[in-house]
Amino acid sequence: MRRLRTILDVELPGDYEIIVVDDDSADHTWELALELARGFPALKVLRRQGERGLATAVVRGWQAARGRVLCVIDADLQHPPETLLGLHQLMRRGGDLAVASRHLQGGGVSNWSLPRRVVSRLAQMLGLVVLPGVVGRVSDPMSGYFMVRRAAIEGVPLDPLGYKILIEVLARGRLAWIGEVPYVFREREAGGSKATFGVYLDYLRHLLRLRFTSITFRRFVRFALVGASGVVLDMTLLYLLSDPSTLGWGLTRSKLIAAETAMINNFLWNDLWTFGDISAGQPGGKARLHRFVKFQLICTAGLILNTVLLNAQFNLLHMNRYVANAIAILIVTAWNFWLNLKLGWRSAEPPPPATGGA
Repeated sequence: MRRLRTILDVELPGDYEIIVVDDDSADHTWELALELARGFPALKVLRRQGERGLATAVVRGWQAARGRVLCVIDADLQHPPETLLGLHQLMRRGGDLAVASRHLQGGGVSNWSLPRRVVSRLAQMLGLVVLPGVVGRVSDPMSGYFMVRRAAIEGVPLDPLGYKILIEVLARGRLAWIGEVPYVFREREAGGSKATFGVYLDYLRHLLRLRFTSITFRRFVRFALVGASGVVLDMTLLYLLSDPSTLGWGLTRSKLIAAETAMINNFLWNDLWTFGDISAGQPGGKARLHRFVKFQLICTAGLILNTVLLNAQFNLLHMNRYVANAIAILIVTAWNFWLNLKLGWRSAEPPPPATGGA
C-alpha cells in the first residue's frame, strides 16, 4: 500500500481512490485494510460475504469507483505498482485500454516452473482458437493488470467467470485504442497459487460463453441467414438456366449468372442488417458503392473457388450438380464472412481525446 500510495500521490495528487475488495478472506485482509483506511480517506474497503471470484470482485469494485479511468492490480505485489506509471501514460494519450503484458520485450515471469509456463501458453492458444478476434487483440490476454476507460464499458453488461476479467473487457468493451507496457510478474510473498483445475475449467466455460454471445458470432448467424437466401436464389436460377428440362445452358455460364444475382441480393441484406450498425456510420451513395465494390471483389474470389469446386465435383467426381453446388457454397462461406468482416465493412474510429483522473 505504501508503494502504491507514493506513486499515486506524485502521478495523481488528490485525484485517485484505492478500493480493496475482499471476499471475507480467512487472513482478515479486510480488517487490515479498514485500519489503514482510518488515516487514508482515499482508501475504501468492500467486504463481500457469500460471494467468490476475482473477476466478479473486480466488477464490484468498479461499480463502487467514481473515476473516469479504472484499474485492476493484485494486492500481493505480484503486479509491481511502478508499472502503473506506464499504464497511465497510455491512458493520458487517449487509450481506451492499457494492459501490462508479460509477453512484451522487457516483461516476463519471475521463476515459474516449466509446466506452469506451458499451461499458461496452452491456455492462451486455446483462447486464440475459440476467440481469435478477442484474445488476439493483445499479447497477454491472461493479464490481470490493466487500466480501462470507464466510458468504454459503461452500460455494458459484464458477466465474467473465474479470474480472467480482461477477456470479458476485450470481448464486450468499446475499445478503439489499446496499448500495452511490459512488466515482470512476481511470485507472491505469502500463500499459494490459485491456478487450480476448476480455474481452468471456468476459463474454458468463459471462452465458450463469450464465443456464442459475441457480436462477431451474431454477425455470422445473420451473414449465414442472408447467405441462405442467396443459396435459394442461386439454386433456383441454376435450375432455370442449366437444367436440360429448361433452358439447358452450360453449367459454368449458368453458375456465374446465378451467383452474381445472389451476390447482389446478399450485399443489400448484409449492408442493411448484418453490418447495419457500421453502414449507418458510413452514410451516402459513395460509401455504399465503395462497400459494394469491396464485397464484389471478396465474393468474386470466393466465386472462382466455388466454380472450380463445383466443376471438379460434377465433372470429375460425377456428383449431383445441386449437391456439388451446396458443398462448394458451404466451403466458401467462411472465406466470404471473414474477409467481409475485416475488409468489406471495416470501420476505423479515431481514439477519443485524453482525459485525466483515475
